[in-house]
Amino acid sequence: MASGCWYSLPCRIAELRLDITLACGQSFRWKEIQQGVWRSVLHGKIWTLKQTDSEILYQVHETKIQVPSTAIKSEPNVFTAPSTKAKSTGTKRNTSIVPILKKEVTGATSGIKSEEDHTYRDVLVDYFQLEVSLQNLYQQWRDADANFNHVAADFPGVRILRQDPTENLFAFICSSNNNISRITSMVEKLCLHYGDKVATIDGEDWYGFPPAAALASDSVEQKLRDLGFGYRAKFINQTAKCISQKEDGWLESLRLTSYEEAHSELLQLTGVGAKVADCVCLMSLDKTGAIPVDTHVWQIAARDYMPKLVKTKSLTDKIYREIGDHFRGLFGEYAGWAHSVLFSADLKKFKKDNTPKKKGKIAIKHESSGDADIGSGEPKKAKKTRRTRKK
Repeated sequence: MASGCWYSLPCRIAELRLDITLACGQSFRWKEIQQGVWRSVLHGKIWTLKQTDSEILYQVHETKIQVPSTAIKSEPNVFTAPSTKAKSTGTKRNTSIVPILKKEVTGATSGIKSEEDHTYRDVLVDYFQLEVSLQNLYQQWRDADANFNHVAADFPGVRILRQDPTENLFAFICSSNNNISRITSMVEKLCLHYGDKVATIDGEDWYGFPPAAALASDSVEQKLRDLGFGYRAKFINQTAKCISQKEDGWLESLRLTSYEEAHSELLQLTGVGAKVADCVCLMSLDKTGAIPVDTHVWQIAARDYMPKLVKTKSLTDKIYREIGDHFRGLFGEYAGWAHSVLFSADLKKFKKDNTPKKKGKIAIKHESSGDADIGSGEPKKAKKTRRTRKK
């Protein structure tokens, strides 16, 4: 693809809103290089995206390039022979959801493999899961929940990305007691020090996310500590070693299992608790009903859905499950997607200055950064009390 040309993918804002979806704490690699223009590394290439009311405009950069031109071209229609296969999720898809691009993306466990097998447009359709009609889902959620109906008016097009499982997993190991800005910095350091250089664009070097094997060396833990990762350095190194000892494609193969099995397998990894496991299940393993619950989601649940939680002092395993089950019962198969809309709408950076503050918020301390402390809030294990025998 010529690097100076913009290509068009028809897509309404109601189906995808880049400025929220790429900045709400799902992926930590997208940079807004100009207002409304986003750039990142995806499947070994550098992508630049922007959008209008009716289309996503994109460039794919493979080598060192000059400043992009403003030319816009329409890519040839690659959807003349749509596949009849649905992406494998481990659960049955909701057949009431109408594909918006007349194309189902087949569920290869290792993601996009080669340019011969997939066009650039296929990559975007898969990554943004555009075969799912978000407008249909929003209508279902609006009908089910008055609060969602209120939120949805200002937050259309918020959808779940289908990320590379390895990048998604290690990014959320970095999220432990952290905020979006710091997680982004840590992920960039992993790419810079252990990933392969992809290209240089406008004087900036871009690197791919490293494979687990690159993070499995004995020297990695100390290097990451020196880079400011703290205790997360050990988690990253030990999890990388564990994955490297398994069969190739093990992590990606969890896309083909049930939610319960995938979640259980992830919990065996160092530094992965229930919330991180749910983030990976939802954002890269096709488990659409996974509900990651951190302190921020806990606040939303207590304020808007489960008033009894206002008096709770800690996020226990029991409360974690209750919150997830409540949202799944309310929003159905794609509850994880609906939860992401509510989460995004509650982030400070997306709120309007005149948005009234609601009462009844749990008093939980966050790092003062302007974005959500998305890593805290793993459920706490109940402590066993010792009984002393009276003499």
